[in-house]
Amino acid sequence: MNEKILVVDDEKSIVDILKYNLQKEGYQVFTGMDGGEALQAFERCNPDLVLLDVMMPVVSGYDVCRKIREKSTVPIIMLTARTEEVDKVLGLELGADDYVTKPFSVRELMARVRANLRRSTVQAEAEAGKLEILRSGDIEVDVSKYAAAKKGRPLQLTVREMELLKFFMYQRGQIFTREYLLSKVWGYEYFGDARTVDVTVRRLREKIEDNPSSPNYILTKRGVGYYFTDK
Repeated sequence: MNEKILVVDDEKSIVDILKYNLQKEGYQVFTGMDGGEALQAFERCNPDLVLLDVMMPVVSGYDVCRKIREKSTVPIIMLTARTEEVDKVLGLELGADDYVTKPFSVRELMARVRANLRRSTVQAEAEAGKLEILRSGDIEVDVSKYAAAKKGRPLQLTVREMELLKFFMYQRGQIFTREYLLSKVWGYEYFGDARTVDVTVRRLREKIEDNPSSPNYILTKRGVGYYFTDK
């Protein structure tokens, strides 16, 4: 196991606990104690996953997440002491793939790290398989390259957004509840709530729809969930 994980938190005790447990699992661990160090460490180590505290000095976790998303689709798990839904949703809207509320179970966090890393390695595994292209209207997904495009222009999708788009396109026309999408796309016993799906769907619509407020691809079945239509 050679995956590199960047751990950023202004509480040294948390950094030490996470570093110890991650190294015990075989990961390479890099650390930062504030947002400024986080951005420097990200450039230096090019991690495969980021564990990112929200409330930090110098640069907040939200701002770090935004800056990372400008250049990378690496999985980001936010660590937050805030329990308000709006705070969790903000991280997801900025491009985070997941969040864990403090105090957290180390076992739960390790499960989330493994799950997010599995998704981020799909591209390399897919390239060893045969070519498969999914198309709908002006949307195209190259499964073998783990890439998506709209009207021939590349789409900058996070791993979670890509997985959700692929899931919808493989099963077009079928309506899925938020809870079902959590279990199938997030792929493990998710400890969050269905709002996570809503935020990810909204972000995906912003990238693939001409008019996200009046979508043509990902539609809502009121009171049930979401489904994908073929144009």
